[in-house]
Amino acid sequence: MQSLYGAIANTNKKEIMVSINDVYQKVLALANKEQRGYITPQEFNLFADQAQQEIFEQYFYDLNQSMRLPGNNAGHSDIVTNIEEKISLFERYDKLVQVTNDFGDLKMSGVTDMYRLQMIRINYSGIEGGFKLAEEIQLNELDKYGTSPLGNWSKKRPVYTRYSTSPGSPTIKVYPYPSPNSDSVYISYIRKPSKPIWGYEMVSEKALYNSDNSNDFDLHDSEQSELVYRILALAGLAIQKPELTQTAAALEGAKVQQEKQ
Repeated sequence: MQSLYGAIANTNKKEIMVSINDVYQKVLALANKEQRGYITPQEFNLFADQAQQEIFEQYFYDLNQSMRLPGNNAGHSDIVTNIEEKISLFERYDKLVQVTNDFGDLKMSGVTDMYRLQMIRINYSGIEGGFKLAEEIQLNELDKYGTSPLGNWSKKRPVYTRYSTSPGSPTIKVYPYPSPNSDSVYISYIRKPSKPIWGYEMVSEKALYNSDNSNDFDLHDSEQSELVYRILALAGLAIQKPELTQTAAALEGAKVQQEKQ
């Protein structure tokens, strides 16, 4: 079942994304303070992409750590709930994928935005009960499952494996083999965030923001401050301005301290 936040992400995505122009203007304001340096649009876009990726990947480490701690009953202040809300914005539920042959291989080349696979469901024609949730097994377990009277897969209990025939070409194979003509396979996954771009046009030798060729940050709007701090830190290293990195570290430390209070 699709989560509430996943549904919100699909319908109101623009309302919850972080404005790339807002972040750029704040970064420039902090960078230009006391003549600490100028960050070009090209540099900013590189730093923005790196910062967004770092924040996104940190969600999963933070969730793993937070789930070991006791929670609370107030959803708005529970750490696990808050992280799961942020991750849920990237959930994609029941995407139909093509079965490419008679040997259960799924066509994954069209799923270019997948970060982590969460679930595979198969609807075998003629089998009662609708979709069947497939269990993942490792390739070295195929013989063990396939020859076991109790563990052997069936159309009521399908399994799948992942492998690669060459670098960059991951393949998923489902057992029992679904028919390319009569069976349906759906995947649910966490997608990658789209690349942020501060688009601009040159007017009187000055870069002016152009929303038509821009792409906002693909993160929950609560991440605006974190993006500013991380981009400042990256900029300080790249343009050899340690003051920027120090400023970003001080701001980040104040933010962390506020969250702990």
